[in-house]
Amino acid sequence: MRPATRQRLRLSGGTELSFITAGEASKPTALLLHGFPSSARTFREVVPGLSQVAHVIAPDLPGFGESDVLPTVSFPAFGQAISDLLDRLAVGPRYVYLHDFGAPVGFHIAMQAPEQVLGLIIQNANAHRTGLGPEWAATQAFWADPSPENEAAATTHLTFEGTRDQYLANIPRDVAARVPAEGWEEDWRVMCLPGRMDAQRALLADYGNYVAQFDAIAEYLARWQPQSLMLWGRHDAFFALPEVLSWMQVLPRMEAHVFDAGHLLLATHAAEAVSLMLDFIRRTSDPLQ
Repeated sequence: MRPATRQRLRLSGGTELSFITAGEASKPTALLLHGFPSSARTFREVVPGLSQVAHVIAPDLPGFGESDVLPTVSFPAFGQAISDLLDRLAVGPRYVYLHDFGAPVGFHIAMQAPEQVLGLIIQNANAHRTGLGPEWAATQAFWADPSPENEAAATTHLTFEGTRDQYLANIPRDVAARVPAEGWEEDWRVMCLPGRMDAQRALLADYGNYVAQFDAIAEYLARWQPQSLMLWGRHDAFFALPEVLSWMQVLPRMEAHVFDAGHLLLATHAAEAVSLMLDFIRRTSDPLQ
């Protein structure tokens, strides 16, 4: 089994992407797409296990972790950058892990080549308006009227405290005690690098365009019915629990597991998650099972 390594790849436009890879290229690929505010570090505890059954690719999205900021910051641009990475690595059929900001990126890739999707692993990722709870009110006001005042109200999470809240907000005290501070400390260090905060503001604005595509995404899911596994942290302060039912309605054969966890579920429940992912990939990649 090939151990995990971190690599860099320069895209045609000059931007460099950093990514973690592990496992044999002959196995089905698992593309792991992280969310805000983290990086491929999100998956550090699941990559070794997943590499038993998959060729794992976990990129730092542009402007996150060790990847460069793109000249144009948008989710379609992110999707094209990751598509270019997959092309350069000659990746064929793949499982796509969708988490938070990774969802618009993953859907861009999946909807461009739906026949290449072996399955989806959905972890606290919105694809329906039911996931937009009360915490999104200021952001929705900013999408409707992108004034400086509304932008300021919508970006109050772009602080050290807001970064920490992505890990800790709403989760029970005993669960929070299991979350190492190094996660949000590293995320905040990266966010303070040149160009990163502007990129975060641009992504928040562009997420409104992603929400506007929810009907098209629903059509894709209803038509293609990709094999799917859901792993959901029920205490997520930002992605509302009714989103789980919306996913289950459009994907009636989806396997769903709800955890006593928050937005960054893998920070506390990596062992349980990787066990379920191993079973899912083994079962769905073998047509005889």
